[in-house]
Amino acid sequence: MARGFLMIDIKGKELTSADKKILCEPNVGGIILFSRNYESLKQITELVDEIRELKSPSLLIAVDHEGGRVQRFHDAFTLIPPMRQIGRIYDIKKDEALDLSRKIGWLIGSELRSIGIDLSFSPCVDLDWGLSSVIGDRSFHQNKFVVESLSYEYSKGMLSSGMSPVAKHFPGHGAVTTDSHLDLPIDRRDFSALLDDIYPYECLARKRVMPAIMMSHVIFSEADNYPASISNYWIKDHLRKQINYNGVVFCDDLTMKALDKYGGSSKCAMKALKAGCDMLLVCNDRENAKKIIHSTKNYNNYTSMARLASIVGKKSYTNDELVRSEKWIEARSSLEKLNLNPEFELEI
Repeated sequence: MARGFLMIDIKGKELTSADKKILCEPNVGGIILFSRNYESLKQITELVDEIRELKSPSLLIAVDHEGGRVQRFHDAFTLIPPMRQIGRIYDIKKDEALDLSRKIGWLIGSELRSIGIDLSFSPCVDLDWGLSSVIGDRSFHQNKFVVESLSYEYSKGMLSSGMSPVAKHFPGHGAVTTDSHLDLPIDRRDFSALLDDIYPYECLARKRVMPAIMMSHVIFSEADNYPASISNYWIKDHLRKQINYNGVVFCDDLTMKALDKYGGSSKCAMKALKAGCDMLLVCNDRENAKKIIHSTKNYNNYTSMARLASIVGKKSYTNDELVRSEKWIEARSSLEKLNLNPEFELEI
C-alpha cells in the first residue's frame, strides 16, 4: 500500500472510530497534531503509538513545534524561545548563537522523535522585515546571511536527531502585513528584492540540509498571479528547475482564507498537486477534508511517494533514555543559562 498525499487532523486526545476511518483512506498519508491533542507525555505517546498502528506504511505524524508562541506540546517538553532571540544573540555573540541554534534543532527533534513524531514544521526561514505579525518573532533575523547561518545550524541539529527539518514558508512570508490564515497576502516587491528572501532556501538546498519545504499562500505579483502554494512557477520552475530541489514540498493548510478566491480548498487541492506539491495539509475542517479525499481519489504520484518515504523519522532515543543522556542535559542547560524563556503568548 502506498503512502497518501493528504495530511489531516483530529479534534481530541484519543482516536474516535470516525478518526480511524478517515485516516485509513488511501490518499491520507499524514496527520498533524495540535495543542488540543496533548494532555501529558503518557497520553501523547499512546496516541502516537495508536496512530502508527493504523496502516502500513504508517502515517507521517507532524506538529508545529518551532518554539516561542508556536509550540504545541508543553510540560514534559523543553520550553523553546522564539527564534528572534537567537538572532539577537547572534548580533552580539555569533558563535554562541550558532551553537545554540544547533542545540535547539537537536533538542526539538530528539524530544519529538522520542515519542514517535516524524516531523516538526520548522525552522521558520522567513526574513523579519518588521511587517508580518504572523511571522514576527518566529523569524531569526532580517539579515538573509544571519537567517541562513542560524537555519543551517538548526537544520543540522535536527537532522542529527533523526528528524527532517521542514523550512518554511517559501519563497517568503515576512514582507506582507496580511495573515494568510485570514486573507490573501500579495507581495508587490520587484523580483530583485525577493532574492533576499529566497537566498536562505537556496543555500540550505545546496548544502543538503533541507529535505522538506513548506510553501506560502502569498502571491508574488512580479512572478505570477497565484499563491506560491499553487503556482507552477514557484514550485516547478523555481524550486525544481532553478534551485534543482528534489526534496518534499508541502502545501500549507488548504483551509486558510488566502485560497478562497481560487475556488477554496477542494479546487486548490488539485491545483497544488498539479503545481508540484507532494503533500497537502487540510486542518480544522473535517467536512472539507472529506470532499478533498473524494475529489482526489484517483490521483497518484509515485515520485512524491518516494520523497515522502525519505522523511520518515529515523531511529531515536526513547524518552527515558533521552532525558538521562548527557547531550540532552547539556542542551537544556545551555538554554537555562541564557535565561531565554520569558513569558510569551502561545498559539493554540
